[in-house]
Amino acid sequence: MFTFQWPWLALLLPLPLLIWRFWPAQLRAANNLPRLRLATTVRVQQAFAQLDFSNVSRRQWWRWFLLALCWVALVGALMYPQILDKHIEVSQTGYDLMLAVDLSGSMETADFFTRQQRITRLSAVKSVLEPFIERRVGDRIGLILFADHAYLQAPLTLDNAAVQSLLQKSVIGMAGRETAIGEAIGLAVKKLRKRPEDSRVLILLTDGDNTAGVLEPLKAAQLAKQYNIRIYTIGVGSKGTMFQRGLNERPLKEIAKLTNGAYFPASNLRALANVYDHIDKTLQRTEAESRIYVQRTPLYQWPLFVAMLTLLVLQLLRIYIKDVPN
Repeated sequence: MFTFQWPWLALLLPLPLLIWRFWPAQLRAANNLPRLRLATTVRVQQAFAQLDFSNVSRRQWWRWFLLALCWVALVGALMYPQILDKHIEVSQTGYDLMLAVDLSGSMETADFFTRQQRITRLSAVKSVLEPFIERRVGDRIGLILFADHAYLQAPLTLDNAAVQSLLQKSVIGMAGRETAIGEAIGLAVKKLRKRPEDSRVLILLTDGDNTAGVLEPLKAAQLAKQYNIRIYTIGVGSKGTMFQRGLNERPLKEIAKLTNGAYFPASNLRALANVYDHIDKTLQRTEAESRIYVQRTPLYQWPLFVAMLTLLVLQLLRIYIKDVPN
């Protein structure tokens, strides 16, 4: 559909005629034109000094026609012509998954093993979350990083690649060295509470040792329960006696139980991946809101091109017929 974004600018079309009609007659004379200080306006003064309605010759007739065409084209460009195409976004079903990843100092404990080497807890989380996020087609995923405080790194979005990129760029210490689990849950509640009730899910990946923040984890979990937000807690760390730094499963189990979620002990890379199947079995996908958006194709460049071309033709005619008598 063709339309103008600012159609009221059409009121400018009769502006030159109104100025000519109501401008004082003595000022329309060539010798009495107002003196403008800018040097670049000398040619403009000379051009308007030659315009006279009292004796319109053939040459002047074409000049006035081209000037009028130029003005109409300029006003048309200002009105911003465009083509509007209405589209309806296809509804998608999925979960609202908020991922809360611990970046505290204890997450640099190297108690996970691959075939080649021993890796830190954070590296293990990244290696499992990357394919997990990639598989969540249709789900809206957000990312919270927390240590001394909790920070929203990515709001709920369908752009899984962006969430993956932000997760891979996270490092230990960028949010501090302590662990504010309660603040992470509270921030997730704030971002999930307005989403469809049956799809609100928080996946908390941490070693479970809360050492910072003013909000206790269990109080934050009670708040999540009020908004029907399920929390799936993942205890990241080995159960061996050699690598017990910061690993505390008890509060994670209590948080999951209080919010009708589940706790997953992640002592190895395979155990970390179990949360994916469990979510699919226990949750019901919800339908996202349908949106109507408008695609705008601007056309202002075409009347602007006509105006510029008209000015060029005027200049060429002025050079060509300046010596031709009326």
